[in-house]
Order: sequence, then structure tokens, then C-alpha cells
Amino acid sequence: MSRIGNNPIAIPEGVTIEINDNIISVKGKLGELTQEFSGVAVKVEDGQAFVTRPSDSKEHKAKHGLYRSLITNMVDGVSKGWTKELELVGVGYRASNQGQKLELALGFSHNIVFNLASEVKVETISEKGKNPIVKLTSHDKQLVGHIAAKIRSFRRPEPYKGKGIKFVGEILRRKAGKSA
Repeated sequence: MSRIGNNPIAIPEGVTIEINDNIISVKGKLGELTQEFSGVAVKVEDGQAFVTRPSDSKEHKAKHGLYRSLITNMVDGVSKGWTKELELVGVGYRASNQGQKLELALGFSHNIVFNLASEVKVETISEKGKNPIVKLTSHDKQLVGHIAAKIRSFRRPEPYKGKGIKFVGEILRRKAGKSA
């Protein structure tokens, strides 16, 4: 029994869901998203969407919860949007942006210039005495997560001093250094 897959998806006002063959498209005030699906059936009734599976096979059970979560993320994205915040921890680490270009100074001999997709809005926050923050916003949760992971991969946090790029609120596992 799928606990996630059996829950109905509430469709807020201003969001429309269309199902053609095996493609679901969700439109809202922030944009439009499409997703291909297989192995499950999706129907929309009375402001709610339901995902059902044809049998109790292992594959159908797995897809039941998966597609229900993906559709929920799409509905939330086009109505509210998704945000990821990255914090640059380290002396001299800086971030700035001009439009869709993000420029990062991460202690290398050169700055890293990263071109972002047009669907993602980027904002850099630099306050005196605080670590710089890169804020990514979009209606596509998968895209925001992928870009945030790519930016984080430029300088992962190291376990001794905690220097690097980390998500805001992320708790790092720290190691003790050499004892003298």
C-alpha cells in the first residue's frame, strides 16, 4: 500500500492540469511544466488530482508514489515556486551576478563564471560581517536542485574548517584536527 501515492493532490486556484496520452502539463501564474508518465493513471476531479496504479506489482507501486510526488512538486512550483539558498563560507569567497551570469570567487587562481538557465532567477546577498548567499528561485524544483548541486560542486565544504559552498541550514559533519 502506497501511503504517498494514495493521497489526493490539491489543485489551488489559478492552476490547470491537462492530461494528453502519457504527458501531464501543469500551468500556473509562474509558468508551465510538463512530465511524461507511465505505469499509472492520473485523473482530475473536483479540484483534486488522483494517481492510481493498475496492479500491486513492485514496479507499479514504485511509480505510484514517484509520479504523485512529481505532480505535487509541479503544482507547488507553478503556484508558489521553489527556492534554494547557498552560503559561501571562507575568507575571500565572493559571489556576484549580472543577469543570468553568476561569478564566484572561491580561492582559485581564477573566478568561476556560471551561466544559468533562463527559467532560474539568481540573487546574490552580501552583507558586511556575514557570509555571501546565492539565492536561486524557479518554478521547476528539479532544475533548481540540479543547478544548486552544480554550484556546490565547485567547492564542497571540507570537514575540518567548514570552508566551501553549503546549503543554508545544512549541518556539516566536522572532524577534529591533529592534537599537538
